[in-house]
Formats: sequence, structure tokens, C-alpha cells
Amino acid sequence: MDNQKITHQNIAQKQGELKRDMKMRHLLMIAFGGAIGTGLFVGTGGNIASAGPLGTLIAYCFGGLVVYCIMLSLGELASVYPTTGSFGDYAAKFIGPGTGYMVFWMYWLGWVITVALEYIAIGMIMQRWFAGIPIHYWVILCIALVFLLNFFSVKIFAEGEFFFSLIKVLAVIAFIGIGAIGIIYQIYLHGFSSIFDNFHFGDKGFFPNGSAAVFSAMLAVIFAFTGTEVIGVAVGETKNASEVMPKAIKATLWRIVFFFLGSVFVISVFLPMSDSSITQSPFVSVLERINLPFIGMGIPYVADIMNAVIITAMFSTANSGLYGASRMIYGLSKQKMFFKVFSKLNRQGTPTYAMFFSLSFSLIGLLVQIYAKENVVEALINVISFTVIIVWVSVSVLQYSFRKQYLKAGHSLADLPYKAPFLPFLQLIGITGCVIGVIGSAMDKDQRIGMILTIVFAIVCYIGYYFTQKANENNKKDLI
Repeated sequence: MDNQKITHQNIAQKQGELKRDMKMRHLLMIAFGGAIGTGLFVGTGGNIASAGPLGTLIAYCFGGLVVYCIMLSLGELASVYPTTGSFGDYAAKFIGPGTGYMVFWMYWLGWVITVALEYIAIGMIMQRWFAGIPIHYWVILCIALVFLLNFFSVKIFAEGEFFFSLIKVLAVIAFIGIGAIGIIYQIYLHGFSSIFDNFHFGDKGFFPNGSAAVFSAMLAVIFAFTGTEVIGVAVGETKNASEVMPKAIKATLWRIVFFFLGSVFVISVFLPMSDSSITQSPFVSVLERINLPFIGMGIPYVADIMNAVIITAMFSTANSGLYGASRMIYGLSKQKMFFKVFSKLNRQGTPTYAMFFSLSFSLIGLLVQIYAKENVVEALINVISFTVIIVWVSVSVLQYSFRKQYLKAGHSLADLPYKAPFLPFLQLIGITGCVIGVIGSAMDKDQRIGMILTIVFAIVCYIGYYFTQKANENNKKDLI
């Protein structure tokens, strides 16, 4: 590591052409928008149905702790190295280029699959109002809109994401607020103990499907928190990144955890485990049956209102997903690990070829919707979770390796724009949490296929890096 103190300006000059047009408010909302999506609005019901209310709360508490540790580590790295390549760049620098290559592709794969599944989910919800229009028409419309938001400039993307994320955040705040009023009213009518009626199941206790179900829910919880880390990619196109990143980390983490835990608790109070499923958003189910003073049971038109919010949330996730995936391809190209054409930018500073490449693979959503069975979709969701686990583990390892090299080079911790606390316990908690998620999924035969597919893809990535290096060596020989 160079002994010269690393500054934001130096990094910006090295990185080159990407425009730093994002602001603090954009970064905050991208962090919110990346996290608050399908996993929370839809997947929570399935978690409660399998692990029970208390088990789901435990899983979300643990998942919140893990993502908190990962984001603190990422905050230190991204404050010093605010590059769009983010995880892949860090892995290539502090572990090895082969691992960097794998991390680039792993994060790209997770987002491409996410975008494809979000398209399908939007189409399925839209059929509530337009039953006669096939789902793939909505998929095509979503692709066109996401393309327009990402193509022209990062500023247009950031403004769009700010707007969509704001809707999600306000919806979650309103849901928790309405839930709190409902809980107080229920205590007034039936006593304090009534809010815990859904938590205990007679002879089965608090965990009706056993404690193993709680471990299995960990993978779904990781999927729910997926997207928080996209802030590490967006910081590479943010003004004053070294100053903004620490503020963004501090401002978002506790809010995100509060949103998740608050929502899950409200759902657990009003929605019995037997009525929880993935067929309807638990947010809709709760608002349809919640008893409020002066209103009574249920809020008028709540299903339509909430479904519109959920569509916005899914579209926002797809928007962030294409952004994250295209920047991974751009980062690969900048690292000379992929074709040079994918690092070319248009006049507005957008890596259009990288975007088209990622967008084309997200068309898998059309094929999945037409041909795939339900268990295929579940396997793809598990693959997303495992790709994120690999990225999160790499962040913890990278930050520990970076800190050792930083101090060994003669730097002082006081020079860091942001210093992650509790080294190495922070990294151990992050890694341990991810490992527990893997163990929990291994206990569930329905989740193992996703783990196997992800491992196979990781092996393919390392093999791909080997051939990439061979091709580069041969090109150099031809030039001599």
C-alpha cells in the first residue's frame, strides 16, 4: 500500500470517467430502497408461517445484527476507496484477483436474478386489477421503464430511486404507526397479554415447527436485508464520498433495523401463524383485519393502496438491481478481467454496454414466468441469498485485511475517514452470522439446491478467471 495518505480526490482521479452526481439524500434513500423490498413486504408472511412469530423476530434480530456488522466494515472500506467496483475491487486488492473476479460475478448474478424475479412479482400483483393482461406484458413494461431510468445519467437514476424509496419508507412508517395505534387499542379492549396471543402455541410452545425452523428462516431474512450493501456501489458516483459514506452508514442502519423489526412485530400481533403465507402480503392482511378506534375492523381500500406501494417497492428494487449489476460488469472491465467494451460510457457517464449486458440476462424473468415451476423460483431466491452471503463474508474478511495492511504501511487510524469499531469482533459476528445462515439452509432440503448452484457458480468463476488470465498472457505475447 502506498504510504501517501489516500484521499477522495486521488481515488476520483484514478477511477476516471464516472460522474459523481449523487448527493447525500440520494445515498440515504438508495440504502433504504435497496433493503425495503419483496423480502419485507411479501416474504415476512412465509417466514412467520414456518418459524412462528417469535422465531421470525429472533431471525430478524440476528439478521439485523449481522447486516449492521457488515455495513460498518463496508463503511470503512468505502470511505477510503469509494469506487464503483466496490466489493470486487476490494477483494482483488486485499485477497487476490481470482477472488475479486468471483465476487464481481457473484454480486452481479444475485442482482440479475433479483431483477428478473421482481419483474414477475410486479406482473402477478398487477393482475389483481388487470386480470386479462398476461404477466409477460408487465415484465416488458418494467424492463423498458428500468432501462430509461438507468440509461441517461446516474443523476436521473438517483432522483428516481429517491422518489420510489421515499414512498416505501413513508409506507412502512405509516404501517408501524397504524399498528402501534391498533396495539394500544387492543390493550385497552382486551388487556396487555392479548398482544402476545399469536406467539404461544399450547403444547408446542413458542416454536411450533421446532427451533430448526428458526435457523431455516435465517436465509430468508438475509434475502430480506439484501440490497442494503448497494450503498457501497453507489458511493463510487457520489460527491464528497469520503465524507458522505460514514454519515450514510450511521443514518441508515438503525432505521432499517427498526423498520424491519417494527413491521414484523406488528404483523405478529395481528396475523395468526395459520393465516400467514406468501400468497398475499402480510401488510395487506394485517391492515384488513386491524381494529382501530373510530374506524373499526379494517381500513377501506387498504389492499389496493398497499399493493400499489408493494409494486413501487419491487420496481425500486429492480431499478437498484440493474444499477448494481451494470456497475459490477463495468468494474470487471476496468480491472481488465472482462471485455474492454463494457467500461465504455455514453455522454452522460453511464456504462451503457454493461447495462445492456445485465439487462439482457434479466430477461430470464420472461422465461421463468412462462416455463418454470414454483420450486425453480424458490431455488433462484435461495441463490440470491447465497450470493449475498459470499459478498458479505468477503466484506468482513476484506476490512480485517485492509486494516492490517493499512497499519503495517505506517498509517494511523486517526487518518481514516471512518473507523469501524470492535475489530476483530465485528468481523467475527458478520462471518458467524452468515455461516449460521448457510447451516440453517443446509438443514432444509428445499434450500440445498440453491446452495449447490451457488457453489458451482463460484467454482466456474475461478475457472473463468484462470482462462481470462491465460487469454491476457497470450495477448501480451502477441504484442511483443
